[in-house]
Amino acid sequence: AAGLVIAPSLTGGLCTALSSTSTTSKNTATTSTIPSNNLIITKNLDVPGLKNGMDFCKLGSSDLEVSKVCMGTMTWGEQNFLEEGVEQLERAFGTYGINFLDTAEMYPVPTKPTTQGKTDETVAAFLKKNNGIRREDVILATKVAGRSDRITWLPRAEPDTPAALTKEQMLYSVDASLKRLGTDYIDLLQLHWPDRYVGGLFGQGDFDPAKLTDDVVSFEEQLETLQTLINDGKVRYVGVSNESPYGVCRMMALAEQFPELYPKIVSIQNSYSLVVRKDFESGLAEPCYYHNVGLLPYSPLAGGALSGKYSQPDIPEGSRLTLFPGFMDRYLGSQNEAAILAYGEIAREAGLTPAQMALSWCYHRCHVASTIIGATSLEQLDENIKAYDIKLDEDTLEKIEKVYKQYTDPTKAY
Repeated sequence: AAGLVIAPSLTGGLCTALSSTSTTSKNTATTSTIPSNNLIITKNLDVPGLKNGMDFCKLGSSDLEVSKVCMGTMTWGEQNFLEEGVEQLERAFGTYGINFLDTAEMYPVPTKPTTQGKTDETVAAFLKKNNGIRREDVILATKVAGRSDRITWLPRAEPDTPAALTKEQMLYSVDASLKRLGTDYIDLLQLHWPDRYVGGLFGQGDFDPAKLTDDVVSFEEQLETLQTLINDGKVRYVGVSNESPYGVCRMMALAEQFPELYPKIVSIQNSYSLVVRKDFESGLAEPCYYHNVGLLPYSPLAGGALSGKYSQPDIPEGSRLTLFPGFMDRYLGSQNEAAILAYGEIAREAGLTPAQMALSWCYHRCHVASTIIGATSLEQLDENIKAYDIKLDEDTLEKIEKVYKQYTDPTKAY
């Protein structure tokens, strides 16, 4: 059927993103109504760069209709000049029909006071350029930084203030972001990482209650501030990033109990790829499904590791591994390297590059709303987006599941 996308389910078997006309789900024993929050492809746009066109879906419970591929921006201002970032956005929007981009107040990475805000300057230049793309045609997402005693250079009312998700900081942050971006509203504002300790972030060890602290901003204060921003017309919808099942469920419970005070989160931006699956699929997939929170995977290539380039004797100069060695350590353990080699072999058997297979797999997962990609060149951008045309066959998907069972959580096999 037109608009039907098939991808492997969480337990092996199949799950589907349905066309807007599909209403029921069948198995051999029963027939039941599919919840309205099941991922639905709302339209397909014929574009020059893709044989099968670009698909779109609603982001969670919002009215935002987003392309299934989202432009990541975090290298612009560090690995790319402003003109290169604008050129990438023009290619993505004009040739491939993408309408969704994601930035953050702390970008580019690695974040530092000398470059903070450079990424937003690139996005602003794209939005201002007379290229036929109107502001209302762009779904603009950004993020306000979570708690960090180390990051003290973000725009705040008081200089040298450590980042935290207080009302004062969030309101000031959004005003500064709007000014940098040259716009009067943000379509999707995300909390970049939690204000509280959660464990498991950015290669850290998993949750340990002994590390809990009392100096955290309450969920109520964070959500109330987000509602204020919505009421003021500065933000349309809100989401989270690097969040846990507890955080998603707690925020949704508050929003459902006090809908006049707190907004519902509509999205979650977490790391998700062939080698980083377990946390989402075993913990977040269920609450996100029932609460209608759309997944926006970042690092679908695991920081470039799934492209296979770090498996070579000579690591490319200027790659993330050389630029951000601490951040990339999680992708270099022996278990993860073995998993990447195994996935690379499956890709070669299928006549694909490792990057094509990894991206196609992520693009068409049944619970993925839109996958955030990044590139440092137009050639890399073209390869990454063109992988959306690829649908992995059943044999390839079964091989992937076998490797997953062998290397279920390889980035945590310290």
